Parts: sequence; C-alpha cells; structure tokens
Amino acid sequence: MKKRLITGIVYLAVLLAFFLLRRYVHVFFFDLLLLLFCAAGEFEMLRALGDRLDRVSRRIVGASSAAVMLCCTLSASFFPLYAGGFTLAAFSAGVLAILSPLIFRHEKASLETAGLSFLAFAYPTFFLAVLSAVNHLAVFSEIGVLFVFAICPFADCFAYVFGRLLGKKYPRKMSPHVSPNKTVVGGLGGLFGGALGALALFFLQFYALGPTAYGTALPPPYFSYGGELVFFLFMGILAAAAAEIGDLAESAVKRKLGIKDMGKLLPGHGGVLDRIDSALYAGCIVYLVFLLRLMSIG
Repeated sequence: MKKRLITGIVYLAVLLAFFLLRRYVHVFFFDLLLLLFCAAGEFEMLRALGDRLDRVSRRIVGASSAAVMLCCTLSASFFPLYAGGFTLAAFSAGVLAILSPLIFRHEKASLETAGLSFLAFAYPTFFLAVLSAVNHLAVFSEIGVLFVFAICPFADCFAYVFGRLLGKKYPRKMSPHVSPNKTVVGGLGGLFGGALGALALFFLQFYALGPTAYGTALPPPYFSYGGELVFFLFMGILAAAAAEIGDLAESAVKRKLGIKDMGKLLPGHGGVLDRIDSALYAGCIVYLVFLLRLMSIG
C-alpha cells in the first residue's frame, strides 16, 4: 500500500509538471509525455503477448506505433491544419504493414497473429493519439486534458472507498469473471467521484483561473455559469463511467493473457498501462463531447 501511494504521488507530480510546461512553455510538452506513455505502453503490450507474436510481427507493430504517434503529435503541434491527414495516413499505413505478413509470410503468418498484432498496435497507440487530439482541441484543450487526468484519480479513489465501506453490504459484482473485486456500489462511488472532481475543476476554471481560455470564447447564449456547472457535472460522470470501462477492458485483456500486471515499472501499480488504462477510455469520451460542442457553436 505504501509503495502504491508513493508511486501515485510521483505519477501525479509528473502529470502536473508536464501540464505546467504545456501551459506556460509549449503545448508539445504534453505530447511528449504521451509519446513516453506510448513507448512504454507498446513495450508492455508486446511483452505481455510474448511468443504469440514472432520477431517480425513485433517489429512491425513497434515501428507502426512509433510512426503514428510521431505523426500525430508533431503535426498537431507544428502543422495543425494537416494533423488529421498525417495521422490518418500513418494509421492506415500501419494497418497495411500489420496485414502484410499474411501476403509476404503466408506460411508463417495467421489470422490470429494479425489480430493480436492489430490489438497491440491499436492499444494503446490509437487511444493516445486521441489524447493528443484532446491536447490540441480549439478552446477546450486545457480543460479537456484536466478532465481526463483529474477525473480518473477522483473516480478511482471514490470507487475504492465506496467498495471498501459498502462492498460487503452490497456485494453485487460489476463483472465477476473479469474483475471479481469490483462491486456495483464501488462503480457508483466512482461516478460520484467523477462528479466531485468535475465540481472541483469548475471552481478552478471559473473562480481561480478565470474563463480566459474557455468561457469568454463562448458567446451568449452558449455560455452561462449555471449551464457550465451542469455541463461539467455531466462530463465528470461520463468521463468516470468511461474510466471504469477502460479499467475493466484492460482487466479482461490481462485475464485472456493470463497475467496479473502489464509491467513492473511502477511499484504498487504494475506497468504504465495499468496506470493509464482509465485515462485512455476517458480521453475518447472527452474528445467526442467537446468536439460535438465545438461543432454546435460553430
């Protein structure tokens, strides 16, 4: 427990440091953190798959993942008008490369190998590319990043507290075959934590920092403090729900692979993927909702 707490504090300190660099120096600094996450996560994913993938497939997956994240983050930071095109092209090339052994190494390759290669390529690369897109959202990028990386710890903490305090009285499991320790009441606690975290972000944004990078960009009737409070609470609950699904999804993958943790880099937590699994799914929801909101206001 002590190791887990210390590792969690260090992790939050690293997130805060890169966020401040992003805010006061250059937006690419947070992309750099995502690149580091991708490199570590891809290594852990390939290691977890073990001999299910041969050396050629592992190299193809690693190179494809690196190409997608580099194209995504560099183009978004320095060539934003072309970021979507560069990322789509790199991702498409990666898919073609992953499928190529079925043609050029037909006797040794299999559909199972191709499927596992695509899984290792997409998870975590695709999700981290979406997080990079959150980092470069017009108007909402800063609060979007905060929603992903602040709501998830709130949801995790309150899910744990509710589960410990009420789990024996209300023992119904969320997914007993995937994660037998996670209860429904703990999941509800996670949603409560997400709402509480969103409330904290609301007051931080509008009363501590001021709406300089958020609210003033939304002309009436699109902006009101009451409306924004409701929106923040809705987003907090939605992001927390996505975070819980992300946690269960990785647990399902680990069960299928027969492993306890994705890695050993973070004492008490396992690997990098064990730490950011919730954020990967929450980032997709945050990006989708804020993108739809941008479209609605023109």
